[in-house]
Amino acid sequence: MSVGRLRVLIAPDSFKGSLSSVDVSRSLAEGWARARPEDELILAPLADGGEGTLAAIAESGGWHWRECRAHDPLGRPLMARWLLSIDGTRAAVELAEASGLSRLPRDEPRNPVAATTEGTGEILRAVLDAGVRHVMIGVGGSATTDGGAGLLRGLGARFGGGFETSGTAGAAAGAGELLIGSLNDVTHLDLSGLDPRLAQIELRVACDVTNPLLGRQGAAAVYGPQKGAWPEDVAALEAWLSRYADLLETASGVRARDRAGAGAAGGTGFALMCLTPRLRSFDLIPGVELVMQETGFDEHLAHADLVLTGEGQVDAQTAFGKTALGVARRAAAASIPCLAVGGRVTREGAAVMVAEGAVAVPVLDRPMTLGEAMNEVSSLVISAGERLARMVEIGAAVALRSSRS
Repeated sequence: MSVGRLRVLIAPDSFKGSLSSVDVSRSLAEGWARARPEDELILAPLADGGEGTLAAIAESGGWHWRECRAHDPLGRPLMARWLLSIDGTRAAVELAEASGLSRLPRDEPRNPVAATTEGTGEILRAVLDAGVRHVMIGVGGSATTDGGAGLLRGLGARFGGGFETSGTAGAAAGAGELLIGSLNDVTHLDLSGLDPRLAQIELRVACDVTNPLLGRQGAAAVYGPQKGAWPEDVAALEAWLSRYADLLETASGVRARDRAGAGAAGGTGFALMCLTPRLRSFDLIPGVELVMQETGFDEHLAHADLVLTGEGQVDAQTAFGKTALGVARRAAAASIPCLAVGGRVTREGAAVMVAEGAVAVPVLDRPMTLGEAMNEVSSLVISAGERLARMVEIGAAVALRSSRS
């Protein structure tokens, strides 16, 4: 007994460290088509504002890739990518593209005190040069804890005293180290040189972090160790951020250090908040929500019969706004069934999804080590897509038979 043709919306996040959301969606589609080739599959990969956000948005169509010269977190030159809408009115930027941990080789010692966001400021400058006035930026995945000072300098801000270096951030690999190390010599922060075109910008920031800038829940204390900071580094970064907050709040006239999200991307959220009076508009939006907007998720959902989502781990943290939960909630609100896959699905994660009317299943089909799973992740996701399709076929057939009896 066969089920009629379905329109299936496939909207996963990445399996971080192993498979991008674009690749996850394609693998699920490949597996599903093996079992149900007649179904219409709509691929709408998602992201949370971190690495992979641009790829997910680009996959939705209507965008051109652009490149510009910038610098990595330690001041080394690179070519960074961003997205420009086909009509030239909108841009999408990913902080991780220039200032992310992924830009630092794994075998290179971490230098969290030296890392800066100046490369991201350079990308934003290129966006302004292109005449764009509607800008979305995802701030996840940063290697930095500079409070967004580098980003501001890339946009024209100047620090009085020992902060300044000759040339750009790329003048020396130690440019960021000078940034932190010389702060005690800084007497003021001058924002008068900021690019005046910022006044025309409508800025939306994709951010899932609610941490303030300072303190036990702040950028240095919570996220510094994840970026390679030792306890003494955390103390130095906290002192830097505290002094810097005084300077920037005085210069901008904005008190933002205690706002939710100020600690995002090592304090970049704080810097962007302090720019608010100089922008046409500013919004801080949960990452997956903003990516859903940019990829037309709701329009796809309105025409779907079934939704597939997923992420690397469906666990207790899923309850705090991860992508799979966001998709499940949208599907439930539209009364559309939702299935989720995870590289790992814990009891707590499964319960979170069930509470939203969704079912989560692991992609593993046999016992294996993490290393084995990482090596086989693509084939595992393909097989999971096929299993889900066959389960839907059987379930629908049972329901049909029951309705006839």
